[in-house]
Amino acid sequence: MSGIPGDKCKVPRAFWRAVERLGLPASAVLRQARLPATLHLNEQAFVTTAQYFALWRALEELYPGPAAGIRLVEAADTAINPPSILAAFHARSYRDGIARIARFKRLCSPELLHVEDVNGECAISSEWLYAKEPTPAAATDVGFAFLVELGRRGTGQHLAPLRVEFMRPNPKSDEHRDYFGCPIRYGASRDLLVIKSTDLDRPFPGHNPELLEILTPALAAALGELQAQSSTSEQVKIVLKRNLASGRPELADVARELGMSERTLQRRITEEGTNFRELLVNARQELGRQLLSDPSADIDEIACLLGYQDASSFYRAFREWEGTTPNRWRELNFDSSRPPGSDALLH
Repeated sequence: MSGIPGDKCKVPRAFWRAVERLGLPASAVLRQARLPATLHLNEQAFVTTAQYFALWRALEELYPGPAAGIRLVEAADTAINPPSILAAFHARSYRDGIARIARFKRLCSPELLHVEDVNGECAISSEWLYAKEPTPAAATDVGFAFLVELGRRGTGQHLAPLRVEFMRPNPKSDEHRDYFGCPIRYGASRDLLVIKSTDLDRPFPGHNPELLEILTPALAAALGELQAQSSTSEQVKIVLKRNLASGRPELADVARELGMSERTLQRRITEEGTNFRELLVNARQELGRQLLSDPSADIDEIACLLGYQDASSFYRAFREWEGTTPNRWRELNFDSSRPPGSDALLH
């Protein structure tokens, strides 16, 4: 978990090219997502996770049918993909390709790919570190379809997963089953792509060791630089936000999740001029503001998600932070005509 990147997502040129191939002008998608109209023209621009999810929701709203993500992957031109994706398509095998995607994914977004290979089944899921809402269906479809497409294009064979599991309800459509070529389970506890372990060992005829010798060191250096820029304090707050609802996390719990000793974690956050109690308060403040920006979120529910035993405790703490009540803060700061984070574009 070390080296967690900031909340920055890069939208590659290949995305906009594929969107256009679906018959959707980039300007229409950006307008629907309430994002800057020229975003697609700036390859160096970043968006937050909230803004990135808004793009996917806009795509779902504008494209007819439930398979926008799958159609997007089918329309994608791998020749203009970023280096991290290019390296995967020239890997030694399907397993090596997935490992490269998992390793370098953070160069494009704060998303972790979890790969668990047990008893002949390889289960793959993703975790968006800064997400405050469920992952849009189209984004999940793109992630899973891309990994399947990697295997199919890399091996030259029409591979099919063992099964795909979705949290969403059944869309009453056969498009996902037809594309993946396997059973689809809806209403699952998490989104999961399950591949045969034996398929992962299939070689890629297009393996290009010379190209990988050039790309891999450059990608590793970029990842190292990204990790170096990520402070321990920010990593601690991410872990705290994820675990607040289950109670008040202790320093030892956070240290264990970050893969370091309690003493090392204490030393690092002290060197950064803060302490664990202050980070806990900051994490609650930041997450509280984010949750309050959703007008449908109940105050009692927010208090629970922040680890408070009752709403009155949350009210007292919030008044200390902001000098007003949560309801009044929401009235003063939340603009219902605009989705949260829509004007926070990072450059």
